Amino acid sequence: MKALYTALAACVVIAFASDYILHQIGFSSQDRQSGAAVRLGDAAE
Repeated sequence: MKALYTALAACVVIAFASDYILHQIGFSSQDRQSGAAVRLGDAAE
């Protein structure tokens, strides 16, 4: 059981860390998939 909990904790840590790190280096899907004609952040909210 200990190995299962350790693996689950490792998966959670890796998932959150990779999401944070990829957003910091500009590798989000929004940044990668949008073209030059798309205005990100300029839309009125």
